[in-house]
Amino acid sequence: MPKLKTKSGVKKRFKLTATGKVKSAQSGKRHGMIKRTPKQIRNKRGTDTLEPADAKIIKKFMPYG
Repeated sequence: MPKLKTKSGVKKRFKLTATGKVKSAQSGKRHGMIKRTPKQIRNKRGTDTLEPADAKIIKKFMPYG
């Protein structure tokens, strides 16, 4: 069997934790910050873990992750 390739968009955007959860950046912080409240901007800092249903989809694209 040939080696499976990791989806290049996925390898740039997601990381796996040691327990196998999928870690990603928070959504909604690219542009339009003037509309957002300071509290929203603060809460969107750092990373977040994906829900199990979404993580299952992402894991299909990273076969060796």
